[in-house]
Amino acid sequence: TSIAYFPPASFMSYYSAISPFHVTSCLSSSGEIVVNEVSFVRKCIGADSSHGDLWGKLICTNFKVSFITHDALPMQRFQVANRLLGEHDVPLACVEQVVTVNDAKGKQKVLCSNQKLKFNPTELILYCKDFRIIRFRFDEAGPQSAKKVCLAIAHYSQPADPQLLFGFEYIGKQYYGSLVNGVDPGGGLQMPLFDRPSEWDREIKRTGAAEWRVCSINEGYVVSPSLPEYFVVPVSLADQDLKQYLCFFTAHRIPLWCWNHPNGSALVRMASISDPLQQRKLDQRICSAITKSHPQRSDVLKSDLDKNLPNIQDIQAAFVKVRQICVIEPFEESEEKWLSSMESSRWLEYVRAFLKHSAEVVYLLEGKHVSVILQEEEDRDLSCVVSSLVQLMLDPHFRSLTGFQSLVQKEWVMAGHRFLDRCNHLKKNDKEESPLFQLFLDCVWQIINQYPAAFEFTETYLTVLSDSMWIPVFSTFLFNCPQQRTENSMDFAKSKCIPVGEEKALRFPPVWDWSQQFTPKDQALFNNPMYVGKGATCVQNGAVKSFRRTKKNYSSTLRGMPSSLRNILMDGHDSLTLTRRNSLVSRLKPDFSQIREVVESPTERFFRDWVSRPADLQGMLIPQLLPSHLALWRLYFLRWVPEASIPKGGPVTAYHKLSQLADEVEKLQSQLRQYKGATPASTLTSTPSAPPSDHSRMYFKAGSTHEPSSTPEYLSSSFPFSPVGNMCRRSILGTPLSKFLNGAKIWLSTETLANEAL
Repeated sequence: TSIAYFPPASFMSYYSAISPFHVTSCLSSSGEIVVNEVSFVRKCIGADSSHGDLWGKLICTNFKVSFITHDALPMQRFQVANRLLGEHDVPLACVEQVVTVNDAKGKQKVLCSNQKLKFNPTELILYCKDFRIIRFRFDEAGPQSAKKVCLAIAHYSQPADPQLLFGFEYIGKQYYGSLVNGVDPGGGLQMPLFDRPSEWDREIKRTGAAEWRVCSINEGYVVSPSLPEYFVVPVSLADQDLKQYLCFFTAHRIPLWCWNHPNGSALVRMASISDPLQQRKLDQRICSAITKSHPQRSDVLKSDLDKNLPNIQDIQAAFVKVRQICVIEPFEESEEKWLSSMESSRWLEYVRAFLKHSAEVVYLLEGKHVSVILQEEEDRDLSCVVSSLVQLMLDPHFRSLTGFQSLVQKEWVMAGHRFLDRCNHLKKNDKEESPLFQLFLDCVWQIINQYPAAFEFTETYLTVLSDSMWIPVFSTFLFNCPQQRTENSMDFAKSKCIPVGEEKALRFPPVWDWSQQFTPKDQALFNNPMYVGKGATCVQNGAVKSFRRTKKNYSSTLRGMPSSLRNILMDGHDSLTLTRRNSLVSRLKPDFSQIREVVESPTERFFRDWVSRPADLQGMLIPQLLPSHLALWRLYFLRWVPEASIPKGGPVTAYHKLSQLADEVEKLQSQLRQYKGATPASTLTSTPSAPPSDHSRMYFKAGSTHEPSSTPEYLSSSFPFSPVGNMCRRSILGTPLSKFLNGAKIWLSTETLANEAL
């Protein structure tokens, strides 16, 4: 059974009375409809009292929870606005748990889809997947209206089928309203989506993988539903051979080429071999084919990720603990206790484990000149993280904005990472949920934090990318594999009689079409003003030249560590070291300079030599993994916590100054070119991956209204996000959060509340 909600007649009259901005923020998307609403709702803002709380209307649509108010936030609103979401909007896919409270009866209930609610709620608490806790009070609202809107939010935030996700209505409406074969979402993107052979061909040529070819045996997904239609295999393996082998691999996932090193070594990923009797023979054939693809016929080594890395359940448990520590537990605790709790969560330990293992694979490809196979049971989870990190460390192309997006598209989306299950969009199986992609983004942030000038994109970009997982519009994060997207979109189009032309399926926009969410100016926050890339320019002796640093221009301080701590991997006695079997590389000593009497291993010598050289930001990058080198990603984990916010402080203040300097340099370069009669200025500062913004890629511009020496009032360590109105610690009328959360494996334990709910 399903629950149908219809907006009351009074809603449209209220709609016409509010401002155009509020109308846009409520129904901003094609295909969006209002399903229920309640007036005279108070959104909790204050930490200790109701002072500063906002009054307005709470609305549930088939896309999001909206709060419409005429009141202004007590602090200046943050600067960046999402085109799909209003300032007080929460996508339904971002809602993890819906908790209703009745103060008078002392009852609480975690609402699930199609459940009954036997009491009238006086309070609604939304626990969100992006770490927000949002609270509403119904003191002045109609009891029945409050109950209905709570039930509607619970129902629509837990769809029973993929086709009930809002993205289908969103895209279906665009197609249905089009006169031709529909829109082409993302058709103007300047990056490969790896859904056609030509894009794989270009990647083969870019990496110089001469002995590899594009294979099309999976066209129409006839071989494996979880593999892409096109992928890359060794030239020496014929299609007929691959068809014979595939039945022996888990889920028919035969080996996939990821990347080629300039020395000829290849990075390959594959599922485990399900038939033990065929194990040795298949290993020999696959390794022989990969060896033949190498110019020096080097060896092939296999890394079993299931044995060397934490599993998805461990990662999920660590993530839940971090969420509780960062958002739930009070900050009044001592710093030592808070840090101890963070360490006990094991989240940073797991981040470190993936970075370490990826560095070990980098050593094999770069130092040993051998090819590496990453093996995992189904090759859809841990291998996505490791293969992406290895390529990020070795190939500077993937540190550009366009390159990074193509890396995620190639190694996650097209390779069949289970985004639908791991994000738990359907709220069906908590055991399948795991934040693998958030873990990967955290690993990327750790490297950016150590080598900030090596990446074209910022931590704001990484945070926004993570948030986009909970906006159920983009094909990137909605499905477990390309085949699932195709099958469901075909069925949906057929059931709705939507004309889709020759493609026979709806085309969802990829998340990489950032214009759907942000203006060009706001997209400028993605660009790193310190980026030292191949396209960077400088002025030398009055002439504009490509910016290429030589080794002597670098200082060891760029690595951000004292010379006495120049070790790359973990200390063998480190308390956070994971004890794992079959490690590819033995642990290094804590200080290379102290090693005199012990004979170095080739691994130790390789990393010692690399550390002793100045960092080449357009070359190989190895992260430093001592405990002091890894940090909590504050912007992602603590942005909604008012106590953790630093007014006019944090990394954004440095970003503000650097952006102004970079913008001033761009303007001076443009004037110099114009003076010399060179290329018109309008073509000088744009790059394929950067949005045009008044001839500047910088969000903060030189000569703006703010004085260069001052920091804008609205800047804080949470910028461009605002903790105000999105996080409230207050306990209202006897409903302490700690009562719900102690010992819970999820935000709130339904089992714990079962005896209190009714």
